Amino acid sequence: MVDPSKVPLRCLIVDDNALFLEGAADLLRREGLDVVGVASNSAEAFELVSELQPDVTLVDVDLGDEDGLELARRLSDTSKVILISTHSEQDLGNLIATSPALGFVPKTRLSAQAIRELLEPAA
Repeated sequence: MVDPSKVPLRCLIVDDNALFLEGAADLLRREGLDVVGVASNSAEAFELVSELQPDVTLVDVDLGDEDGLELARRLSDTSKVILISTHSEQDLGNLIATSPALGFVPKTRLSAQAIRELLEPAA
């Protein structure tokens, strides 16, 4: 039997900060995730989710001029979504609770393990 923790998860990251996208993609790849793409806005995210069909999409709550929570709502029909942010979970608690996202990971704690832990109950 294949150990699920050894199967590469296909991940898309959506964030308006190019430096964060580069760093997060590099980190998650080194930790064994297959980062299939990055997007900096909603339009790119929809296109890439449709094209690449990732296992999970990480969406920044603060997408510049766009609403990451609304993007998460719209993507949740076609992709499992995890919210990410520089804000703490306490600051966003009610917004996270009412979101269809599987959960939340602060950017400072972003890791393949944190993502896998949120996906386990959904598997």
